[in-house]
Amino acid sequence: MAVLAATTLTACSEQAKMGFLPTERGTTDNADHIIDLWIGSWVAALAVGLVTWGLMLWCMIAYRRRKNETGYPRQLAYHAPLEVFYTIVPIALIVSLFFFSERAQTAITARHDNPDVTVQVYGKQWAWDFNYLDDDVYYQGVQAHLTGEEGVEETLPTLYLPVDSKVELEIKSRDVIHSFWVPAFLEKIDMFPERTNYMSFTTGREGVFAGKCAELCGEYHSEMLFNVAVVSQEEYDAQMEQLRSEGNTGSVGDEYNRNPNQNETSNN
Repeated sequence: MAVLAATTLTACSEQAKMGFLPTERGTTDNADHIIDLWIGSWVAALAVGLVTWGLMLWCMIAYRRRKNETGYPRQLAYHAPLEVFYTIVPIALIVSLFFFSERAQTAITARHDNPDVTVQVYGKQWAWDFNYLDDDVYYQGVQAHLTGEEGVEETLPTLYLPVDSKVELEIKSRDVIHSFWVPAFLEKIDMFPERTNYMSFTTGREGVFAGKCAELCGEYHSEMLFNVAVVSQEEYDAQMEQLRSEGNTGSVGDEYNRNPNQNETSNN
């Protein structure tokens, strides 16, 4: 009884309503599409499971061997209505799953015609650079150092985005294959040298969201971390102005390769 009660209460939690995904509704529009698809798929799977388990239980009870019965039960060679039903239902489920998956994928991969913010995201061994193309400023990140000391999160490269804005990220790599992953966005995209991939979404709520490289990319792959800070338009403008005041105008391209920042490049 206690187990049943705990299961019921867990199913009513906010985490369960999100399908136990590491985010909440409204983080980005793409995350909402994925949440809907994920929960819908589980509801369909649960419905099929309940029907299947119910039929199995009914057969075990209705057709169990009675006392004093011998031999085999009557065998049925064909049952056309049942066979048609068992053919149509799986096809309908597969077609429905394909339709909703394709619809969600189309919405997620579609690029914005007129994004409010466009940022070039460069992955490098083992940090991140961000070119804010609309504001003509850039930020060069350095590798995280996971030594067990506190405060590492405050030193991570941070991608700033304004809330309630259409964002397009131009995803690039300077050296090897990386992967741009923000778990709270429920989205991941690979990064290849000499190739540009795109991620378009609309930010929905303010917050700081952890990100990391999700592709094994060398010795310090585990330290290739970053944050995404979704902030108000005023705070976003202030961050852009700070980069401009620090002399980080223009953009950085492939020329810096694996070097963590310009200073180290000029000193080598």
